[in-house]
Amino acid sequence: MKIDFNKTNGLVPVIIQDNRTLQVLMLGYMNEEAFEKTKKEGIVTFFSRSKNRLWTKGEESGNFLSVKNITIDCDNDTILIKAIPKNVVCHTGSFSCFGEKDSKGFLYELEEKISQRIDNKVNISYTYSLYQKGINKVAQKVGEEAVELVIEAKDNNDELFKNEAADLLYHFLILLKAKGFSLEDVEKALETRNK
Repeated sequence: MKIDFNKTNGLVPVIIQDNRTLQVLMLGYMNEEAFEKTKKEGIVTFFSRSKNRLWTKGEESGNFLSVKNITIDCDNDTILIKAIPKNVVCHTGSFSCFGEKDSKGFLYELEEKISQRIDNKVNISYTYSLYQKGINKVAQKVGEEAVELVIEAKDNNDELFKNEAADLLYHFLILLKAKGFSLEDVEKALETRNK
């Protein structure tokens, strides 16, 4: 991972994306020192052009950005960081500098919560208690929810239909975890079919 800091007068743009939802959170700049500090500490540090110094995002607010992945573009002069925000990112109080939280990526956030409850063996969690009953029970629950969704699809109650759809997706995510797969695996299968 070699960035050409000389190409851009010592500063390169850095795009921050939510690791779970892929929503763009903010844009900042890094010099070589900020980049090395970010890699070493796993917390995003920029070079502040207004303060003329290194600036760790969240140093005053506590709203840090934990680094999950760093990618360099094809010209070696722009950085993409996928991170997990501790809280809101924008100084205005908005989730992102580009607006509010994008709910389209919430399934990935839910998938992560389900995985954490199972991995951490959270005994008071419905998710973990169902998972503990084994693959047959989890699969059976997905089947039950699918049937309930089909029944609601035939009626005209939109709220019940949406709630049954949500139940099916939730239990499907538990089944994916139990089988050792993820939403990303399913997306890749769909992409392959699309070709």
